[in-house]
Amino acid sequence: MARNIIELKDIAREYQVGSQLVKALQSITIDIQENEYVALMGPSGSGKSTLMNMIGCLDTPTRGTYILNNNDVSSLDDDQLADIRNKEIGFVFQTFNLLPRYTALDNVALPLIYAGWSKQDRQDRAREVLELVGLGDRVDHKPNEMSGGQRQRVAVARALVNSPSIILADEPTGNLDTKTSHEIMGLFNEIHQQGNTVILVTHEEDIAQHAKRIVRLRDGLVETDQRQSGQIA
Repeated sequence: MARNIIELKDIAREYQVGSQLVKALQSITIDIQENEYVALMGPSGSGKSTLMNMIGCLDTPTRGTYILNNNDVSSLDDDQLADIRNKEIGFVFQTFNLLPRYTALDNVALPLIYAGWSKQDRQDRAREVLELVGLGDRVDHKPNEMSGGQRQRVAVARALVNSPSIILADEPTGNLDTKTSHEIMGLFNEIHQQGNTVILVTHEEDIAQHAKRIVRLRDGLVETDQRQSGQIA
């Protein structure tokens, strides 16, 4: 039986905005297993971005417990969270977030600098992952020399380079046309089939349908949690 890689228990996140207390997350309790493929959905203001930030260790809860890969990360400080992020989580963003003056190879190798890899090992690993996402012939190209789909593939390769526990993708097809979106989702399917845990944040129903489980949020709560077989989790 697969083990839980993420355990969220009674997670709440509140913000003070002027005199108003905003309850972005009210009480979230979900487990995600190793090698699951989960989509987080919900309307604007539902809390899905806040939950993504929580899962990605970009924020800490006001209340509750978050166990990531057997580590309690609920109350870590910023430096500890940064270390966990670099080791455990590969991020893919809607806007690619590539450095424009760097080649594909250098963009992908970047996380390995923080991980203390030697230059040769960084380049070898980055080349290997670029091959994996179908860009072995684009290693020396800069972002402005590539299409949107190729730039997102570079971003996916960068997310994979550290062999993280989780790939966390925030609206990864938001800036892509329909054909390219399907290609990128095909790539995520391949990544999942190779044993990776993939968590996708999207507001697009057709994109969410690629996942094996869809968690829908509303007003900072889990509204439904459904596996694609039609069975409620």
